[in-house]
Amino acid sequence: MKLAKPHLDVGLFSNRRDEQLAFWQQAVGLPYDHMGKVGGGVQQHRHHMNGSILKMNHARDPLPAVAPSGIVGLQIAREGLAAPQALADPDGNRVTLVPKGHDGVEGIAILLRVNDPRAHDRFWTEAMQYERVGEGRYRCGDSLVVIAEQGKVEPRGTQWRGPGYRYTTVQVFDCIREVAGIVARGGTPSGDVRVLGETVRYAFVCDPDGNHIEVSQRASLTGPLSS
Repeated sequence: MKLAKPHLDVGLFSNRRDEQLAFWQQAVGLPYDHMGKVGGGVQQHRHHMNGSILKMNHARDPLPAVAPSGIVGLQIAREGLAAPQALADPDGNRVTLVPKGHDGVEGIAILLRVNDPRAHDRFWTEAMQYERVGEGRYRCGDSLVVIAEQGKVEPRGTQWRGPGYRYTTVQVFDCIREVAGIVARGGTPSGDVRVLGETVRYAFVCDPDGNHIEVSQRASLTGPLSS
């Protein structure tokens, strides 16, 4: 996979805009980038975290009552910390600030609960071509995907919007080619490739538990989108 950015992004959904913005900017200390409208009454508030982006998607209408995703936590490396600092956002999503380099976390780590660790190992190393850097630990650029626990992850069908952490984003140079490669190597597609104006071409694939991964070709990183 040819990365356009060596950092994964993380997306969450919430109906509590003001409380969430205060938490991520003040309690966590993430610099605010900008807000973009992504359709369906959703505004995406983008925050910087060590090269990655935290996408706080505020939904105007009540979010569907779907089962939680398998993303159970987020770790963010922070210079100057002596020990990990565990926090939870206004909706209860877990986030931990960790000393830079703690457990190999240089940027961020995305923590998963999984049904079948072996299926995930095949998916992350073969379909997504992330590097295995330890038992249940996979690196993409300087970001980590970590199997933190084994347990029941309920199916959610094609629904990728719901309360809490919902998806990760990998930035690539050619969305169409990379999605085709992921599917050919065993990934599950979720919907068609879409284009948002002249800004981004993107599509979703799913891991073995139905967690959505956005494969994104963003013009600000790759140059103008080809036809």
